[in-house]
Amino acid sequence: MHPRVVLIASLLIAAVPLRAQPFAAPRDSATRVLMSRLATLSADSMEGRRTGTPGSTRARAWLVQQLTAMGAKPVGASYEHPFRMRPRGAGAVDSITAVNVVARIPGRAAGGRALVMSAHYDHLGVRNGEVFNGADDDASGCIALLTVAEQLLRTPPQHDVILAFFDAEEMGLQGARAFVNAPPVPLASIAANLNLDMVARQDAGALWVSGTSHYPFLKPVAESASKTSGVSVRFGHDTKDLKPGDDWTNSSDHGAFHGKGIPFLYLGVEDHPDYHKSGDDADKVDPAFYARSVAFAGALLRALDKALPQIPPR
Repeated sequence: MHPRVVLIASLLIAAVPLRAQPFAAPRDSATRVLMSRLATLSADSMEGRRTGTPGSTRARAWLVQQLTAMGAKPVGASYEHPFRMRPRGAGAVDSITAVNVVARIPGRAAGGRALVMSAHYDHLGVRNGEVFNGADDDASGCIALLTVAEQLLRTPPQHDVILAFFDAEEMGLQGARAFVNAPPVPLASIAANLNLDMVARQDAGALWVSGTSHYPFLKPVAESASKTSGVSVRFGHDTKDLKPGDDWTNSSDHGAFHGKGIPFLYLGVEDHPDYHKSGDDADKVDPAFYARSVAFAGALLRALDKALPQIPPR
């Protein structure tokens, strides 16, 4: 991306005031940074981050700026991986360009298999004059990825970790499908996908882990990470006997990996009153719950990294 575009996006973002938090102000600096980033990515200036819009471009520029500043390396020549897609219900426009953002954290062991940690940065945009900011869905997952990336850069994992910020999830997982259909790394080298989508709202009191019914060998890995998480972790939402909408197997970007036979774990909360509504704002998030969820995501990634030799190759 041209440096001027990044600079303009940064200036626009810096001018947006943060909204007041209804919860107790974060006491530790890490949580304050977490919440500040969440408020930035889900600010009105991002215009709901709908794929193909100026708001999406601003959000993407901010993500690239963050990755560059922390020292994460792009996969290939650029962080940005564009692809053509057809929006749902496309009329006059046959296709648009969407863009995934992909970075790599090198592991201590050169080559070999890798883990993909993912979240989607797109949301619903502006509808009838209302901005759908998508703080939980899924700015929360993107900020978690940035936070875990900083930790991995300080203490490198054993295996490579690919950070994938997908576009067009809200239009049918199209960013993730583009990734697995034209992967920037050999598909056979991807051992597992850890996908985060909606990890900041604690209305139902728990963070769910899905995927272990399909890949039972991953359950002990997730259970070990949950023991010191500080957040209530539950397993499920991944079997066909559930009522429509309760099986999350294909509900987010992990579905594209599952379709290719790549094991996945998905972290998310159950729907809350602001799901896909204009009230999904950062000031609805309990900083303490969100910080614990991000800590669990980081611990789970570390546990997957440790267990990767035991994950069956495809």
